[in-house]
Amino acid sequence: MEKKNRDKGPPEEKEIPVGMEDLAGGGTLSVLSRAEIDVQITTAKRYPRSVTAFKREAEEMATLDEETAGSMFYVLPRAGKNIEGPSVRLAEIVGSAWGNLRYEARVVDVGERHIAAQGTAFDLEKNIAARVEVRRRITDKRGKRYNDDMIGVTANAACSIALRQAIFKVVPFAYVKDIYEKAREVSVGKGLTMEQRRGRALEWFSKAGAKQADVLKLLARKGVEDITVDDLILLQGLKTAIQDNETTWDAIMEEKFALSEQDAMPRAIEEIADRRPPAKTDAGADPAPPSTLPPPPDDVPKFRLTPEGPVEMK
Repeated sequence: MEKKNRDKGPPEEKEIPVGMEDLAGGGTLSVLSRAEIDVQITTAKRYPRSVTAFKREAEEMATLDEETAGSMFYVLPRAGKNIEGPSVRLAEIVGSAWGNLRYEARVVDVGERHIAAQGTAFDLEKNIAARVEVRRRITDKRGKRYNDDMIGVTANAACSIALRQAIFKVVPFAYVKDIYEKAREVSVGKGLTMEQRRGRALEWFSKAGAKQADVLKLLARKGVEDITVDDLILLQGLKTAIQDNETTWDAIMEEKFALSEQDAMPRAIEEIADRRPPAKTDAGADPAPPSTLPPPPDDVPKFRLTPEGPVEMK
């Protein structure tokens, strides 16, 4: 496959059309000849999958224990909102339980500032394939290029994300939604008290370098006792995103509160504007103060204009 310079212009994620000739033209799936792929498709149709069996097997694996359930979803703060979705680990379970599915991920380009990875999923039974390309930055916020180890970590993360997206392009999420929701419920630890759940969550983030005060600030809570079940699910999703190298605690705080400061600027400007003196009139002069002169007396003569001149009104 011809490599192109992906450092200019392309989006961070895009879907690439893929046909049978593409599957026989690059990557691990390409080692299969067209004839071998045809044989696998025929075999898949001879032994079709059971959606009921898929749901049962996937749910058993996804909710095996609290730690596994917690890794089934992620949460990322973006543009003032929390984006939540199925994780790479859930995609791996779905790919395994779905059956008659071939999938792979690989790095296709390493540029000066970005790395590109492609994920491919091929449903042999339905004869449907999807390929997704994901780009990830390999420079820090100062523009300095990562070292080799960090580039390797970023490459693995890009491959995982591309694989996740490709699998969920092929496997309908309608079959996965219930499994996803049950994993969220199990992740908070139903057998524990709220105090134990809160303590366990804060302990993990403390080991990750987060201060308790910062965690409470992120959740907009005044104290540990104010942390709710929804907050614990949010923290679990953030934990998964950090573990999958999709983000870091510093990046989460920077994204969350840098945006809050930007939102506060218009309000600060409005407050300053309210404290300014009244605007000048169109002529540029200050508005005249209200008159304090007494009203004119009633016996002042009044005149009207005529062709002969002013005439006193009787």
